[in-house]
Amino acid sequence: MEKLTESTLLVEEAAHFIETCYVELGKSEQEIRRRVAEIEREIDSTGSYLHTKEELQHGARMAWRNNNRCIGRLFWQTLEIFDEREAETEEQVFSAIVRHLRFAFNGGQIRPAITVFKQSDQSGMRIWNHQLLRYAGYEQGGRLVGDSSSLAFTKQCEALGWRGAGSGFDLLPVVIGEAGKQPKWFELPDDAKPEVAIGHPDWPEMAELGVKWYAVPLISDMKLEIGGIEYGMAPFNGWYMGTEIGARNLADEDRYDLLPTMAKIMGLDTGSQRTLWKDKALVELNVAVLESFAEAGVTIVDHHTAAKQFRNFEKIEEREGRKVTGNWAWLIPPVSPATTHIFHKPYKNDVVKPNYFYQQAPYGE
Repeated sequence: MEKLTESTLLVEEAAHFIETCYVELGKSEQEIRRRVAEIEREIDSTGSYLHTKEELQHGARMAWRNNNRCIGRLFWQTLEIFDEREAETEEQVFSAIVRHLRFAFNGGQIRPAITVFKQSDQSGMRIWNHQLLRYAGYEQGGRLVGDSSSLAFTKQCEALGWRGAGSGFDLLPVVIGEAGKQPKWFELPDDAKPEVAIGHPDWPEMAELGVKWYAVPLISDMKLEIGGIEYGMAPFNGWYMGTEIGARNLADEDRYDLLPTMAKIMGLDTGSQRTLWKDKALVELNVAVLESFAEAGVTIVDHHTAAKQFRNFEKIEEREGRKVTGNWAWLIPPVSPATTHIFHKPYKNDVVKPNYFYQQAPYGE
């Protein structure tokens, strides 16, 4: 009975996806009925089904369009899909990851992309990294060095034999593991791990700090779900919005905590909150990030432009008869949110599939 229920639910999820997907692709009602019947037979026979390349491509793009936390959804149709469902080994997965990073960086002209590996019911393999480019975090003599969000994963990497330099900006290796087997770690080649040195056009002291950030935000620990099928390895990237780096990664007290340092460089009075020194330092830290990426020729978007792009996305979706869902707390930028239309508008945080979902880490945290 349980198997029957699971199969019935899968058929329902698949049919819903195919109907939506095929209509958007301009296919006929006959083609929809034929494909749904084909999937029903496959599920009845094997308990699962395989997406065609076309379904995988459009499904991954739909998932980006449906993701409530992303402000950059205007560009969902530009997502490049790499079908790596034939990859069997950790080495083959890593090679595909390197290809993805090289394609995505594109000499600085970042291209959105996703690499999809075997569906979860056919593979127990997982990428252990949260992002394929991420800095290590260490506890050294009671103080934190590097990225605090990477502490647990850094310890996992060290247990596998990896050793970093112990600096604040050590790029972690890529770790790939299969259920029941010892995970393997791989060092990325230099041309697949681009970074940007952070300086400020008005305060040269900023560059002397040695602060940098990686050029491609490539999320690798979320699962992609399309028509009831889960892909536990489906790393994807867009490009950075400046505030992700300047107002969170580098500014948060429990991350790199650079606001006091920036304030000191600027000569601000930090003795009273009324001076709004944090706000002034925060704005200039974000200027530093935007200007540094621009000088390096690497794609980045400021939060005002991103909000206008999201407004355009909303208009297009309304014209297409689709409701825009969103997680307001994630869509508003962490700098001057009230200057964007998003701040003044409510959004329903309903989950629409296909979509990307968090999944439990393959190691204990």
